[in-house]
Amino acid sequence: MLKVAHSPLYAHSLPEGHRFPMEKYSLLPEQLLYEGTLTQENFFIPDLLEEKWILNTHDAHYFQRLKNLELTRSEIRATGFPLSEGLVRREIQIASGSVQAAVFALEHGIGMNIAGGTHHAFTDRGEGFCLLNDIAITANFLLENQLSNRVLVVDLDVHQGNGTAQIFQHSTDVFTFSMHGAKNYPHRKEKSHLDISLPDGTADEEYLDKLNHNLSLVLDKFSPDFIIYQCGVDVLSSDQLGRLSLSQQGVKLRDDFVLSNARNRQIPIMCCMGGGYSKQIKVIIEAHAHVFRLAQELYS
Repeated sequence: MLKVAHSPLYAHSLPEGHRFPMEKYSLLPEQLLYEGTLTQENFFIPDLLEEKWILNTHDAHYFQRLKNLELTRSEIRATGFPLSEGLVRREIQIASGSVQAAVFALEHGIGMNIAGGTHHAFTDRGEGFCLLNDIAITANFLLENQLSNRVLVVDLDVHQGNGTAQIFQHSTDVFTFSMHGAKNYPHRKEKSHLDISLPDGTADEEYLDKLNHNLSLVLDKFSPDFIIYQCGVDVLSSDQLGRLSLSQQGVKLRDDFVLSNARNRQIPIMCCMGGGYSKQIKVIIEAHAHVFRLAQELYS
C-alpha cells in the first residue's frame, strides 16, 4: 500500500501576505481524499526523528542554535520564514516524514511525503524556505543503516538543489542530479554530480528530451538501489518564481518518466514535493496531485 507522510504541523502559520503557499499542505491531502486517489489509510503522521539522524547530516552547532532560536537576523532572513519553535518542530517532522516514507518505499516500492524537498538547506545553514535538508537526512539514514548502498537524488525543482549538492559534494555513495533554471535562484550555484541548466522559457518538448536522455544515462552508469525524487512544480509556465514554461501535461509526463523508470528497474523511490508558486493555489494543487495519481496507477 502507498504510504504518504502528512502532519497538521506541515501547514505552519505564516504572516498575512507571505509569498510561500503554506496552505497547499492542507489542501493537497484534502484534494487527494476528495477525488479518491488516497484514503485515510494511506496517510501516516511521522514519528519524532532522533536527533542523531539530523546530526548525521547537519552541523551540531548550527542545529543547536536553530533549536534554541539563536540564528542571527541575516540567517533568519535567508531562510525566508520567521523563526519559531513551531517552525523548527515542523522542519524536524518533515525530515522524519521523508525518512519514514523511504523505509516504506523499501517494502512497497514507493513512499511519499506531502511536504519535503528542502534542498536549499546546507550542512550549517538554511536558505530559501529550507532549514533542514530532508533529502540529505534521508539518504544518510539509508546508507548508515545499510538499507541502501547507492542513492540517486533526482531534483527537478526549478531551483538548483544547492544545499544537497554541497552536502554530498565529495560523496561516491550519493549521486546528485539537478535539472533547473540557469538564471534562477540560487544565483551562486553549487556543483552537483550532474547539473542540467535550462534557459528561461524552456517548454515541454525540450525539457522532456533533456530529462529522458540525462536521467537514463545516470541510471545506467550510477546504477542506484534507491531514488529520492524532488518533484517541485515551480517548473510550470504559471509559476511566479519559475521562469520555465512547462504545461500541466508536461509535469505529468515528467513525473511519469521518473516513476516508470524506478518501477521498471525495480528501484525503490521516495517522492517529496518541493516548490510551487503559481498565483492560483488550485494550479499548484493540481500539479502536485499528478505524482500521487501516478503512484497509485503504477504501483497498485
